[in-house]
Amino acid sequence: MDSTELKYRAILIVGPTGSGKSPLGDLLETSGLGGKKCFHFDFGAGLREVAEATEPGGLLTSGDVETIRAVLNTGALLEDEQFHIAEKILRGFISEKYVAEEDLIILNGLPRHIGQAGMLDSIIKVERVIRLECSPEVVAGRIRINTGGDRTHRTDDSLAEIRNKLAIFDNRTAPLVEHYREAGAEIITVAIGEKTTAEEMLAIVSG
Repeated sequence: MDSTELKYRAILIVGPTGSGKSPLGDLLETSGLGGKKCFHFDFGAGLREVAEATEPGGLLTSGDVETIRAVLNTGALLEDEQFHIAEKILRGFISEKYVAEEDLIILNGLPRHIGQAGMLDSIIKVERVIRLECSPEVVAGRIRINTGGDRTHRTDDSLAEIRNKLAIFDNRTAPLVEHYREAGAEIITVAIGEKTTAEEMLAIVSG
């Protein structure tokens, strides 16, 4: 079936910066879940890859790339009128990975707010939300010691940038949990400590 017609099954990982979303997503892609093949869509990593490229890739225009660079430089989110950029990147991922109807897409970083969630409804169905609960103090500790091993080359981990991301998360992203609960998705909450590993998270999610 054409990717523009098929509605893909998805699990959304929601958590503040540094909580371990990317390591958990990578592990889910490696291990699968419930006998289902998983594909980790790390939207933030995808944006950074586009921003660092010398030329636009796929369906993206030079204007799209400039928008992405501006968003990354300011720590802002892609708003509703810019959603076409996110959609292009997601559809490119689905096509590149040959995601099938029975597979699961692990969404990490998209949607980031309820406006994006509504626009994604035509592409994916979020069946489960994994909520990583993590205090600001724990976030700072995890980033400092690089618990998940995924912060080595990050250039956006200054104290000011972390505070900005946490504020955006609380105001814009955290409400996604209730949004999807009301839509019928299963909510799994995982309490995250400074040294909680992706393997420990997976054991709770799989239990």
